Amino acid sequence: FQKHEFFVDMTCEGCSNAVTRVLHRLGGVQFDIDLPNKKVCIDSEHNVHTLLETLKKTGKNTSYLGEKSTQ
Repeated sequence: FQKHEFFVDMTCEGCSNAVTRVLHRLGGVQFDIDLPNKKVCIDSEHNVHTLLETLKKTGKNTSYLGEKSTQ
């Protein structure tokens, strides 16, 4: 699996819960949410486009930051 890092403009617990909800609905993902830095790191077989579109369903400003090396 590739690890992908995304910026999601989260300001509170509610925002991160929204991210959790949409990702759980997508399925096949493991992820970490870094609320203070507004980052979501996703471990998944889904492609970046799918993940980005899924995160955008939260209505938050979202962008792809790049692949995270799995060291």
